[in-house]
Amino acid sequence: MITLHPNGVFLANGVPSETAPVSPEEGRRQTMAWNILQSHNTSGDQKRLKIRFDAMVSHDITYVGIIQQARASGMKEFPIPYALTNCHNSLCAVGGTINEDDHVFGLSAAKKYGGIYVPANQSVIHSYAREQMAGCGKMILGSDSHTRYGALGTMAVGEGGPELCKQLLKNTWDINYPEVVLVYLTGTPKRGVGPHDVAIALVKATFASGFVNNRVLEFVGPGIANLPIDFRNGIDVMTTETTCLSSIWETDAVTEGFYQVHQRPEAFKALHPGDFAYYDRMVTIDLDKVEPMIALPFHPSNAWTIREFLENAADILAKVEADAQARYPKAHVKLTDKIHDGGVWADQGVIAGCAGGLFDNITEAADILRGGSCGNGYFALDVYPTSVPVSLELTKNGATTALLEAGAVIKPSFCGPCFGAGDVPANNGLSLRHTTRNFPNREGSKPAEGQFAGVCLMDARSIAATALNGGRITPATDIDYTPVHLDYHFDKGVYDRRLYYGFGKADPDAELIMGPNITDWPKMEPLAENLLVELAAVLHDPVTTTDELIPSGETSSYRSNPLRLAEFTLSRREPAYVGRAKAAAAQEAERRGGKTPEKLKALLDRVGDGEALLGSTQFGSCVFANKPGDGSAREQAASCQKVLGGFANICYEFATKRYRSNCINWGILPFTLDKDTPFDYQPGDCVFVPGIRRAIESGLEDIPAKVLLAGGGTEDITLHVKGLTSDEQEIILDGCLMNYYAKRVN
Repeated sequence: MITLHPNGVFLANGVPSETAPVSPEEGRRQTMAWNILQSHNTSGDQKRLKIRFDAMVSHDITYVGIIQQARASGMKEFPIPYALTNCHNSLCAVGGTINEDDHVFGLSAAKKYGGIYVPANQSVIHSYAREQMAGCGKMILGSDSHTRYGALGTMAVGEGGPELCKQLLKNTWDINYPEVVLVYLTGTPKRGVGPHDVAIALVKATFASGFVNNRVLEFVGPGIANLPIDFRNGIDVMTTETTCLSSIWETDAVTEGFYQVHQRPEAFKALHPGDFAYYDRMVTIDLDKVEPMIALPFHPSNAWTIREFLENAADILAKVEADAQARYPKAHVKLTDKIHDGGVWADQGVIAGCAGGLFDNITEAADILRGGSCGNGYFALDVYPTSVPVSLELTKNGATTALLEAGAVIKPSFCGPCFGAGDVPANNGLSLRHTTRNFPNREGSKPAEGQFAGVCLMDARSIAATALNGGRITPATDIDYTPVHLDYHFDKGVYDRRLYYGFGKADPDAELIMGPNITDWPKMEPLAENLLVELAAVLHDPVTTTDELIPSGETSSYRSNPLRLAEFTLSRREPAYVGRAKAAAAQEAERRGGKTPEKLKALLDRVGDGEALLGSTQFGSCVFANKPGDGSAREQAASCQKVLGGFANICYEFATKRYRSNCINWGILPFTLDKDTPFDYQPGDCVFVPGIRRAIESGLEDIPAKVLLAGGGTEDITLHVKGLTSDEQEIILDGCLMNYYAKRVN
């Protein structure tokens, strides 16, 4: 159903072709991506882009930190529309007043700096952006990795908070022009197949090989016309899980209809590639052949068709059990006991968030469950519409009634189930979710306390079919039902009565209301002449996610207090990390205070005159991971390391651009290794990098270093810092992005 083509290809008059009457270079200029990127590029260099976005959007895990950074760097008002949504910590009963304190801060910031404030439970971040901010040919930057509005003709990018801070300060998002991948769709999905089935199949086909990593996906082909707009949006939002950079789709009458329904017809324009567009790679998707899919823990790419899974459930679940038990030795993992009574049985179903809670998903789930029952056993079904306007329309057309009568629970617009702040399953529970991710313990379990729960991703249609059978996992294609198309009617008055629209109306005299948990960032020092770091975590997993680097869920409630949040760094993956990092930071504090820590002097004596080197050598902690940074855009995955005195990451490659950017913006050196360089070192071993400041200043990319083994002995190693822009060099030298801006303001 999905085929990968690694070679370049032309789209000649709408049809893939190996040849065309133009050169590849000329053909590249005919892609939709080229035209949109270049229209937002301020550099004057078509290969080295400096992008200014049309609008931005953040949620309540990230906007406080972004605004605090921008304030400290001299921001006076928001220069572009910036929506502050409150969909991530709306239901967390953690920390007393701190969640609502952040919401109050958000509204006061919107008043002071001229922002758009979306109150709690009105909409999830990406639903609001689709409804009210997207526009054909526009670019939107969001502080959430699933910032994807390509199906609406908008190139959108998810990045860490510092990149949004740059836009607030009227600076740019800097990238080299990316490769563009043609995604060519044909056919029509069969009844019972939904957007998550297509998306999971796409992630399975592309993730492991990095086929589309940091590239732009450009969706074209006759199959697009056979997809309703919600179906397109549901595929598009999941392109994040392929690790692509962004996405863009051809637009048509269906796209135009979306903008008309949402009372913004002026936001539509036709977008198509030129007659002979050239692409660096191609993915073909035959929608006719897509089957209902299931993604097993612990990644959306760990996927099978549901039919394959059911036929091989014992073997597949045994492998998941073994993987989970190795990750979480304190837990007693048991999933194979879900196989009984002739089927595989789940304990929970959730349809939620920017991928699952779409209007069409919920109405078709209602069609499947209408007149049926979820049963009165262990299985429960929870449904979260994406926004109040969607929820209102579902109420008016009877879909909500059908779901409630069948035993489902309708909940507010909230992203909680996607990141562990709502609907945490029971221990050893198996949850089926139409949400974006099923990373380790992202659902909210606490492995350090012996807990484990497994999340499988499925489409809303198959979740509803499973609910109809009382929790027995069932593909929707096995259910006899008739989907009834219902037109969507958008009531903007719901937003007009509750939202604060402040863009262009900044009030510098307005008070910025800061609760006691909202604190300033601690002082961060410039990079010293030499660097000595102690390995505080060594992770040899194939990929390390940002959810492992800084857990989501209840820990996110402390997001506005950098020191308190940092206490949770790697807590569910390497619990000893925080103690090790703090010990290193304490040694560095002594050194900076003029003392002579014996441990540091002894280490430096192994590479020279320890006493002399103490005055010019920074000491801190370091994380090694094979491939860190898959997943969320949250900057805290990097900032928490820096708050604890982290100065470097060492890896073979970064999983995403956004995590590497987060590291750079927080002054963490993004070291990489050659793939054939072994890294068999342990926590407690140290890495000494002499002359690191001069190396960064001069743009040196191959940097000699020495590993100081805790048990004695020294080994040479070569570290790389490749492709830094001049601004990124300065940010690292200054110690972090805030220092970089503060230095220039003063």
